[in-house]
Amino acid sequence: MTATEFVVSPILTLFLSIGVGAQSTDSKGLAAESVQFRSLMRSSPRLELNLMEFPIVAPRPGWKIEMASSVAVDREGLIYVLQRGPDADPVIVLNRQGQVLRSWGKGLYKIPHSIRIDRDGNVWTVDAGNSMVHKFSPDGKHLLEINVGLPSAPRSEFCGATDIAFIRDRIFVSDGYGNARILEYSSTGKKLREWGSAGDKPGQFHVPHGIAIDREGSLYVADRENGRIQRFTLEGHYLGEWRDLGKTFSLQVGQGNELWLGTQPRDVANGSEPWLVKVNRSTGKILGVVESRGHHSIALNADGEPLTGARPDKVLWFRKTLR
Repeated sequence: MTATEFVVSPILTLFLSIGVGAQSTDSKGLAAESVQFRSLMRSSPRLELNLMEFPIVAPRPGWKIEMASSVAVDREGLIYVLQRGPDADPVIVLNRQGQVLRSWGKGLYKIPHSIRIDRDGNVWTVDAGNSMVHKFSPDGKHLLEINVGLPSAPRSEFCGATDIAFIRDRIFVSDGYGNARILEYSSTGKKLREWGSAGDKPGQFHVPHGIAIDREGSLYVADRENGRIQRFTLEGHYLGEWRDLGKTFSLQVGQGNELWLGTQPRDVANGSEPWLVKVNRSTGKILGVVESRGHHSIALNADGEPLTGARPDKVLWFRKTLR
């Protein structure tokens, strides 16, 4: 499989579980696509990873998390969880033993959606409900706020931005629930440009849900409801796309030439039949797959082991198999 130019084909978009509207297209085409996706997953090499639930130690009685929407790992191996429940702070920092070291963010979020850590160790979060981006120091000091902006007529509770990526002093935000665009900001939060529109042609999106940038400056977008991953330059010029990797939710650049993604078939409800997939980011060729229970986000620790969140209240750690 290689990146290819856009080819027009019928695509069915499901009713989204988050309440964004549906479009009616060819259900037979969707079913055939999903059969091919499942066959591809079954025939791909299996990654030597063991899925384990990461044990989180409650710091007090009654403390609990709910959906771990996103997970990040810093250079020291500390795990940052962005969760949606009312009985704990939205941002939680854990050590490798699952002990809570610090937390913050109560009252700041509507729908916590994505958490990422930049090269300086700062913590960034994206809110899919109010479309706000927040930057924090590693100890939770609030450093910057970016108002991405809501659509003029939000269609659902989920109506804001989805993910964030960085390269040098440039910040890129995918704005996917009510809008269909990628925005670029300076390191101080000044808006520099935006590009993209709703649709299924090159450079158009239907729920751009995840975003990642590699070291060479290629930008990848998980165009979720269009069932593809699009590739661009940092200026928004279309480079190609991969259409056989399912309904992709999340992206994470890995070691070497690897790109990780969290995906599923397109003919089932969101969150069903999840897979973590490692591909060659130059060609899109699958390097390995592993079945999962969560694919909304992906983080990698220093050992290259993936972590992700899973409903209703789990963090999953894919440990390398010891030989």
